[in-house]
Amino acid sequence: MAVPLLLLAAGLSPRAWWRPGIPRKICKSCKCSQEEHGLSSELDDDRKIGRLLSDSKYSTLTARLKGGDGVRIYKRNRMIVTNPNISGKDPTFDTITYEWAPPGLTQKLAMQYMELVPKELQPVAGTDGAFHRRRRLARQLPLHDQDPAQCRGLAEGEHKLMEEFVKKYKAEALGVGEVALPGQGGGRKEEEKPQDKSIDPGRAPEPPNGALESTATAGHYALSAVPVPQRCDTCQQAVPGDCPVVYADRAGYSRQWHPACFVCCRCAEPLVDLIYFWKSGAAWCGRHYCESLRPRCAGCDEIIFSEDYQQVEGLAWHNKHFACLECETLLTGKPFSLAKASLLCSACSQSRV
Repeated sequence: MAVPLLLLAAGLSPRAWWRPGIPRKICKSCKCSQEEHGLSSELDDDRKIGRLLSDSKYSTLTARLKGGDGVRIYKRNRMIVTNPNISGKDPTFDTITYEWAPPGLTQKLAMQYMELVPKELQPVAGTDGAFHRRRRLARQLPLHDQDPAQCRGLAEGEHKLMEEFVKKYKAEALGVGEVALPGQGGGRKEEEKPQDKSIDPGRAPEPPNGALESTATAGHYALSAVPVPQRCDTCQQAVPGDCPVVYADRAGYSRQWHPACFVCCRCAEPLVDLIYFWKSGAAWCGRHYCESLRPRCAGCDEIIFSEDYQQVEGLAWHNKHFACLECETLLTGKPFSLAKASLLCSACSQSRV
């Protein structure tokens, strides 16, 4: 098993994270999550998102790696902004690098977008904002939610179930938000998708955002489109016509969001790199979308595909992971205590008192 360098740098044994047969989603030493100790490399992150978006209608946001045996990698859009500093006699230049920015925009519009994101979340290289972006990547889009090879909780025959699960959410729910000025959403759709020849050429075009249209009926004329105020779908506040908004094509282009309001409907966290999953009329992060369909093991953090699992107080475990956090004794049919989603046998619970 490969040992993450950041984990070793933190002075943690890899066995604090993993035991034969009982993988852990938290550090056994300090009980915090793995992303608290160390994150994967930027290249690994780009590979992960590349894998997620490949074989989907968003594959144009990926590129094939040279010599990568067909592996696709995320074409992450970085933005470098150079500002002159003329406070002294000789002007100097301040350079700011954003580790991610919405693709397909002019720098002016991209900067307008960034200014509408809380400063502490702006992914400027070397700042807390960049760290929080990568932490959200680890949290919202865990690799074990898309790659069966990364899962230790799958039983024989469940790999196929997970492959179908991933294929289905890529086709039906996965999306990447588009940034544009109000009323101008859908530009990326026109650029990336061929024209649908099955559409009746005599059919009236879809109305722009915020417009109401009445169709003509026999003996009646159609009413003119009546514009209505543009509003953010989350906060319902007005959207200025000169400020960029986020569109989600799976929601339709009559809905838009302020950049700071495009968040997961479950955890209210900003959707990292605008990657969302659409369900029940709302945007979800990848983690909570998957959990809305299948239970997630509180022991290993993986999605459970078996119908036979343990469940206590709204939490679920694979049968083989229903074990004491400290001594790893299996607890099925035995007394235990549950504290902060962690299981303890009677002996280990008493030793903590």
